[in-house]
Amino acid sequence: MKLKIAVLPGDGIGPEIMNVALDVLKAVCEKYNHELEYKTALVGACAIDATGNPYPEETHQLCMESDAVLFGATGSPKYDNDPTAKVRPEQGLLAMRKRLGLYANIRPVTTFKSLVKKSPLRTDLIDGADFMCIRELTGGMYFGRPQGRSEDGKTAYDTCVYSTYEIERIVRLAYEFALKRRKKVTVVDKANVLATSRLWRQVSKEIAKDYPDVTTEFLFVDNAAMRIIQWPKDFDVLVTENMFGDILTDEGSVITGSLGMLPSASIGEHTSVFEPIHGSWPQAAGKDIANPLATVLSAAMMLEYAFNLKDEALLIREAVEASLSAKFVTGDIAEQGEPSYKTSEVGKWLVDYVSKH
Repeated sequence: MKLKIAVLPGDGIGPEIMNVALDVLKAVCEKYNHELEYKTALVGACAIDATGNPYPEETHQLCMESDAVLFGATGSPKYDNDPTAKVRPEQGLLAMRKRLGLYANIRPVTTFKSLVKKSPLRTDLIDGADFMCIRELTGGMYFGRPQGRSEDGKTAYDTCVYSTYEIERIVRLAYEFALKRRKKVTVVDKANVLATSRLWRQVSKEIAKDYPDVTTEFLFVDNAAMRIIQWPKDFDVLVTENMFGDILTDEGSVITGSLGMLPSASIGEHTSVFEPIHGSWPQAAGKDIANPLATVLSAAMMLEYAFNLKDEALLIREAVEASLSAKFVTGDIAEQGEPSYKTSEVGKWLVDYVSKH
C-alpha cells in the first residue's frame, strides 16, 4: 500500500519527536512492504516567522492532497508572553481544524502497567482504566461569534454557539465507537445552566433511542471532572463539547502517569490529523530529552484509522509497551534511581524492536 502523508513538525520539541515517529513508520513500512511518501510543511510559530501566517496556504494544500496528516506541536513563548499579538501559533491549529472540517477529536486514555506508579492516583483506581474521550472541535466558544472586546477595552466577550447538526454528528460517532467497545456512552454537558448544553442533551437523548444496546448516562461537567479522578474505570466512551473536552482530556492524561504518553486523532470531512496531546515544551527544544512515545502512538492511530492497517498499528503499540517494560524511556517517565535515555535513543530502540519482531 502507498501511504501519502503530510508531516507538520511544528514548534519546540515537535521536530525531534516527529523524527522518531517517522523512523518508526519507515521501519514498519519496510517490514510490511508499504510505500511511505511524505512531505513536510510549516505550521504554528515557525510558520508565522517564515510567512506571517500560522497555517499557510501551501500547508493547507499539502494536507488536502494527503491521505493523513501527522502533526507535532505548536506554541512559542515569543507569542505566549505577548498578549497584544494579533497572530498566534494556536490560530494555525484552529484554522487547520476548521478548513479540514475536523469536527471530532478522539483521545484514548489507557494505562500502562509499568507506569501506574507514575500517576498521582492510587494504583487500584487506575490499573485497567481504558476509556475514550470524543471532543467536538469546530463549534462552541472557541469559534462562537461575536467575539472580542468593548471599545474601551475593559470588557471582553465570547459566545458559545452550537447547532443540532454539529451535535448530532459527534454524538453518533461516539455511539459507533461504543458499539465496538463496552457499549457505554457518557454525555457531558452543563444543561442546568447553559442553553447550548440543553440542546446537547435534547439531541443526545433522541440519538440514544437508535442505539438500544448502548447504555447512556448524562453528567454535568463538574461531576464528570470529579468522577474521572474518583472512578476512571467507570468510563467507556465520553463525548462532550469543545471547551469541556479540552479541559477533561487534559485531566484524563494524568491517569496514564505522563502527558507524553497520549496520542489523539482528529477526524472529519477531509484529511484526518494525528497528533500527541502534549504541547511544544519550548524549554526542551533541541535538548533531545522529550518523550516521543505519544507521537509514535499517534502514528499507530494513523495507520489504523486512516489506512486500516491494524497489524502494523499493533506492532507499534507492542514496541512502545516493550520499551516501557524494558525501562528504556526518557527522563519524564523513568523510575527514580533508574537510567533515562535521549529522545533519539528511544527512537533507535523502537526501530530495532520493529525490525526484529
